[in-house]
Amino acid sequence: MRYRDVYPEPPLLHSQALAATTARGLLTLEYFEAAPGVMEEAEFEEHHVLINLKDEPMRVENWRDGELRDFIYRRFEIVVTPAGVRSGWRWHGDSSCIVVTLDPLKLERFAQTELGVLLTAEQLKSTPQFVDEELSLIARDLRDALENEHFGSDVLFEALARVFLVKLIQNYGEVAGTSDGLSAPQFRSVVDHVREHFAKTIRVADLARVAGIRSSDFSRRFKASVGVSPLRFVSRYRVERAKKLLAQRGTTLTSIALGCGFSDQAHLTRVFKEEVRTTPKAYRDQV
Repeated sequence: MRYRDVYPEPPLLHSQALAATTARGLLTLEYFEAAPGVMEEAEFEEHHVLINLKDEPMRVENWRDGELRDFIYRRFEIVVTPAGVRSGWRWHGDSSCIVVTLDPLKLERFAQTELGVLLTAEQLKSTPQFVDEELSLIARDLRDALENEHFGSDVLFEALARVFLVKLIQNYGEVAGTSDGLSAPQFRSVVDHVREHFAKTIRVADLARVAGIRSSDFSRRFKASVGVSPLRFVSRYRVERAKKLLAQRGTTLTSIALGCGFSDQAHLTRVFKEEVRTTPKAYRDQV
């Protein structure tokens, strides 16, 4: 279930209208306007980040796992409803609100591959409400990219979505730090090595060396932190790079496969289908 399923008005803008699957795959953005009303309590499987664009402050009541929060909602104030939290709303003025929906697994993978950061299972639970004008303005620019629908809006939306996610994770993400897993610097060194060498052969021993961990311990500690084996992580990273290249016309599947560290096109197709549930060719046709 998502906010649009229970919100009293349908969204005026919705990022699913974008053509590029790479842009849509990062996050979902919806823009709502509604008269004073109520949204019944519900539990959601994804994170929801609500950004208030209304100039005039208004009273809002928010039920959060049975606890009532009654407050004045101000411009550029952000409320995060993490996945698994039961939430309901009553607002006492006309609303102008952006809702960014995030899949917890995709957020975790983005943090790992793009930032070299490990997020805990809590992810966004520590700071449910805050004022952040910079993050709010990025969200507003995302909305405007949807509204204008000019040539290149998909590219602009994807770039802004990445900036939004980076700032959200850096400022409000719950970073993991388990004693039996990898430390943040160790994981970062592994990610940096994968970024630099993903087109070449990468061995577990290479990753253990840059992390400064014995090879016999590395795979166990890596999986304890990341949830997948080191080589599965490398495959996922290569697939993400392949997806970017598939969005560019004029590059052959064979050249993409070799440039991303796969032995041949068939190897790319097999691994890509395991991770994305479709073939590289079908993915390119969608993009």
